[in-house]
Amino acid sequence: MPPEPFAPASGEFQNGTSSAAASQTSDVAPKIATGPVKFTCTGNDAQNFNCYQDYYTKLVESKPKIADGIAAAFADLKARYPDSSYVQSQCHPLTHVIGRAAAKSFTKVSEAYVYGDSFCWSGYYHGVLETFAARVGLANLSANINNICSDLNADGKYGFNYFNCVHGLGHGLMAITDDQLFRSLDYCSSLKGEWEQQSCAGGVYMENVIADGLNHVTNYLDPKRPLYPCSDSPDKYKNTCYLMQTSYMLKIDNGDWNQTFAWCRQAGASYVDTCLQSLGRDASGRSVSDGPKTKAICDMGANTEEISNCVIGAVKDFISYFHSDTQARSFCNLYGDPVKSTCLSTAASYYQSF
Repeated sequence: MPPEPFAPASGEFQNGTSSAAASQTSDVAPKIATGPVKFTCTGNDAQNFNCYQDYYTKLVESKPKIADGIAAAFADLKARYPDSSYVQSQCHPLTHVIGRAAAKSFTKVSEAYVYGDSFCWSGYYHGVLETFAARVGLANLSANINNICSDLNADGKYGFNYFNCVHGLGHGLMAITDDQLFRSLDYCSSLKGEWEQQSCAGGVYMENVIADGLNHVTNYLDPKRPLYPCSDSPDKYKNTCYLMQTSYMLKIDNGDWNQTFAWCRQAGASYVDTCLQSLGRDASGRSVSDGPKTKAICDMGANTEEISNCVIGAVKDFISYFHSDTQARSFCNLYGDPVKSTCLSTAASYYQSF
């Protein structure tokens, strides 16, 4: 069964705000299609999420073949990405938009996934589930929740598309419950299988962090309590929550890595390591998986254990970002043992899930 990929870094969630990731040059970005593109959402609309949302929705729906519409939307997004700090900061939510629009044309999640693109942390696949969850509706959800992703696991091998479906379901639950986090977790708990429940909860918590910075507001984040809602979550989901929470901590700490390390140390003995792995994910995300810059952040850890956990989170994000282990191994080789060995073994096991 694949381990759960980490959520996007905090820079993904800053509406209209450049992050360190946004300022990097495109040579570390994913390989993307380039060429002449006639852009809309320019000038005063260059940092207007609603403009991009309307544009990509219409672009997906405008082509005679839905596959061509999806491809056109991704081509446009990827062409903007290297030169637009705003598109970089909102890339994951924008891929949600493409997925939501695309899903309207399909009757099964698996059909929509055929035309997917993993660009910007697989947001397309999450957006697809938002549409499918809305289609099922709250009134029918309990009776049908275990059927939504079932055709993606017909062989019982827990492939990555199945993960993206169950994880994406968590996003969808937040959408149809109006971002009611604990209610959404209750629905996740009705799924058959602990792995499914945890994967779904990961989507819920990820959407909660996104909701704080993108056109809608969550009631389940508190700047005076940086560890909330993890601190108040059911024990079975606390670990999953802490895998996401540093993205919010960094937002309220204005990118102060030392302060975020300090907050993680207060998470409780059972969750400190998880929180530090979340921090490592963010270190990779905010540097667009730049090895030396990510290492400089992880090296702020107080000891080898803290550094190692940061590196575990970072190297997983390298693999999630590039869908390759090449850059991850290069990152690991910046370290000496024992951190290097931990990093390489994590990279090897995690890459097998792709």
